[in-house]
Amino acid sequence: MDTKQKRIRVLMFPWLAHGHISSFLELAKKLMNQNLYVYFCSTATNLDSIKPKISPNHSLSIQFIEFKLPLLPELPSYHDTTKGLPTHLLNALFKAVEMSGDGFATILKTHNPDLLIYDLHQPWAPTLASSLNIPAIFFYTASAAGPFFAFHAWKKLKREEFPSPEFYINDYFMSTKSSRNEFGRTPPDSSNTEKIFQPFKHSLDIILVKSFRELEGKYMDYLSILLNKKVVPTGPLVRDAIEEHHENEKEILEWLTKKRKASTVFVSFGSEYYLSNKEREAIAEGLELSEVNFIWVLRFPVGDKDKPKLEEALPEGYLERIGERGLMVEDWAPQAKILQHSSIGGFVSHCGWSSVMESLKFGVPIIAMPMRMHIDQPWNARLVQDVGVGVEVKRGKDGSIEREEIVKVIKQVVGEKDGENIRNKAREMSNNIKIKRDEEMDEVVQEFNQILHKAGLKVRDKKVNV
Repeated sequence: MDTKQKRIRVLMFPWLAHGHISSFLELAKKLMNQNLYVYFCSTATNLDSIKPKISPNHSLSIQFIEFKLPLLPELPSYHDTTKGLPTHLLNALFKAVEMSGDGFATILKTHNPDLLIYDLHQPWAPTLASSLNIPAIFFYTASAAGPFFAFHAWKKLKREEFPSPEFYINDYFMSTKSSRNEFGRTPPDSSNTEKIFQPFKHSLDIILVKSFRELEGKYMDYLSILLNKKVVPTGPLVRDAIEEHHENEKEILEWLTKKRKASTVFVSFGSEYYLSNKEREAIAEGLELSEVNFIWVLRFPVGDKDKPKLEEALPEGYLERIGERGLMVEDWAPQAKILQHSSIGGFVSHCGWSSVMESLKFGVPIIAMPMRMHIDQPWNARLVQDVGVGVEVKRGKDGSIEREEIVKVIKQVVGEKDGENIRNKAREMSNNIKIKRDEEMDEVVQEFNQILHKAGLKVRDKKVNV
């Protein structure tokens, strides 16, 4: 066999959430640029949403594989993604995925990839791949600091041994069972804890992490020691802004162009989180009192029969009072294009990892307001502050959002002199990302080569120009 002509075939299997799928898709593009062939496996709804995002240059290097969920009485067939999924159906979706092992095994047998790249919520996938002699690698789409902290606690290491004592999670984010079970401060004694860590354990030799060493190098190194596996960063994997297209972007960008440099904050809490009335009111008042320009993306649950009109969802007379200082956008905005605009001086963010990566790629400091207490956002908010690229908005003792704290942090990050170090640090991170470009992906492919060497396979050295 002429190994130089052998093209490595990778099957990518993300969790069924937008942030996971978009991260896997950006990694897929990078791998295709390195001349790998990609099988991208997800449900029909998710595949339909990402197919238009594939350029003609990439179209010959990717094949979309439909992942079919079993029919469950409690889960309508059109709910095959977390987007728009009612909260009470999330457990049913997890159950359906866990029951899909036989179908996924058929996919592996049919396409026989050289390598499987899997996600956090399919710990059974690498076991199936191993039974078919297919190497499996875990791609963790969030911060390396979170799982390191969790493994440190799980192995019952002493608190003083933790390398960053300032990296902690506030008590109000530890009040729910779900937050404690997923990378919480004190893991409970249950099978759920072991299940969470299985994807890390089953990964062969390495773990891919969506991050870069300038941001999380020490956590990657510590995690590597704890797991006895090499942690390999993929880089931020941010979608190119030029790929974003939406009907309202012209209006938004024209509005931004009228604002002074770094005078405006972008406000968004992710594609799958919906603010409560109390949260929405506190944020609205905080933005108003900050006297800073803002673009606020406001979302409501899909299909909500009681969805209010925009003016009804805000304090009385709000739109009139803010006037041209604020721009309200419903549902969606071209986030990357907004963040790279010179008028943006800060990002009021829930600290979803993809949003953190985007903000740092464009050198925008972060006003951190984690919302979802059971996922990774509180970790990310602490990391952002620890590294010095943002400031977390402190909450009340009961976890409530306080408008005074919002005002304080926005003014600090965007306008005040003592926020200059934060702004400079964010720009420094952006420069590091630009300088390194594809260095991380070169390392990823080198690791793939080593893993597949025993099979006599090697990625062709020549890259694809796209």
